[in-house]
Amino acid sequence: MKNHDFLCCLDETDMNSGVQSTGKINLLNPEHFLFTIKNNFRIFPGMVSDEALDLLYLSLFVFAVDRLISRGDSEDNWSRKLNIKVPVLSVAKWKKQKVLLESILNFLSGDYWCVDFYKRKMLSYENEAKSHFSDLLFTSNQVRNVCLLSGGLDSFVGAIDQLETSKDIIFVSHYAGGKGSKEYQDILIKSLIEKYKISNDSFLQFYAAVLSGCENTQRTRSLLFFSHAIAIASSINHNTNLIVPENGFISLNIPLTHSRLGSSSTRTTHPYYMELFQNLIDNLGLHVKLINPYQFITKGEMLLNCKNNDFLKKHLNNTMSCSHPDSGRMQGEKVTRHCGDCLPCIIRRAAIKQAGIKNKDNYRHSTLRETKTARINLNTYNIAINKFNPKYAFLKIQNSGQINKNILEYADLYCRGMNELKEIIGEINGS
Repeated sequence: MKNHDFLCCLDETDMNSGVQSTGKINLLNPEHFLFTIKNNFRIFPGMVSDEALDLLYLSLFVFAVDRLISRGDSEDNWSRKLNIKVPVLSVAKWKKQKVLLESILNFLSGDYWCVDFYKRKMLSYENEAKSHFSDLLFTSNQVRNVCLLSGGLDSFVGAIDQLETSKDIIFVSHYAGGKGSKEYQDILIKSLIEKYKISNDSFLQFYAAVLSGCENTQRTRSLLFFSHAIAIASSINHNTNLIVPENGFISLNIPLTHSRLGSSSTRTTHPYYMELFQNLIDNLGLHVKLINPYQFITKGEMLLNCKNNDFLKKHLNNTMSCSHPDSGRMQGEKVTRHCGDCLPCIIRRAAIKQAGIKNKDNYRHSTLRETKTARINLNTYNIAINKFNPKYAFLKIQNSGQINKNILEYADLYCRGMNELKEIIGEINGS
């Protein structure tokens, strides 16, 4: 397997000429990478901890490398050997987490990562930030929760449920260019501000994009999302919950057939990944607890149990669940919409049906017969439903990652999720 070696830096002076590498990535060079945090540190509640800052920059480097190396160049058209050397402030702590970090990245992206670290100094804008926050009285003592807001349906339900309970919360969003993320985030943020009478300062959006990236699977993009939120949580300066709202059925990331084992869908909220990532956070001394309130709930159950169902129904069509919402641009479409046949779309359609909500979504492939890809997906779903046997659910849930706890609960969740899927596919087959 071919090695891809990258030396990463935050300053040209850190580019050690003695290191052999396939490429060098300077995070602060606008020709390599675009991101917004360095210009917007004042929107943070306080100063980000060194360890959280390291994690944020690390996630950006990982995302960059992930985008720059095509999976198509690998022997199996999927797994790559990626070696990176990254600058950190807390180098001793990170060296102790090398094995754990590599396990996390391997599971998340399906690649073979090797990560090494070298010591860096504080940057000028980081020193400016420290000076800025040292002159302020800390004002975020009431905030105990940070919540991800992606623009998807699950995150919108999560935001509603959180705000129905407490308004002392910060929402974090991330987008990486293209259509299908920021537009929906902006609409939902506006609606939440108007409904719950909260400040615009409760919503923080971050942008990060790799220039000239050639790989589109982007499994590590979700690591950016987590790391931005953890940076925010660390700046609050006390124990904080990071709410990760995603339905438990899709979190299990179970391939529907053997041919889908190479699925590019995210593993970010899989129980195994969440456990590994929590261990890393704890070992780094970050006082952040990862919580998915919907770990044992299907998407349909999320909609049924939403704490403000009327508000949810009113804005449901302003959420985006599709894995490739702007693919219609090849056919001349100028606006984003759900494809209707990818797994996130099918689970969304199944959930809306389960909740008894009138579906107003405009699907590109509503019958799953419009294109070859849609027909293949429909066939995949039919095969999965026909082969589904609740008796073996406790084994099936292990297909994407080991589960050692709550096996019966996860098996039951999987069965309920498959039943929701069966209902919508039955409806589509009859259309």
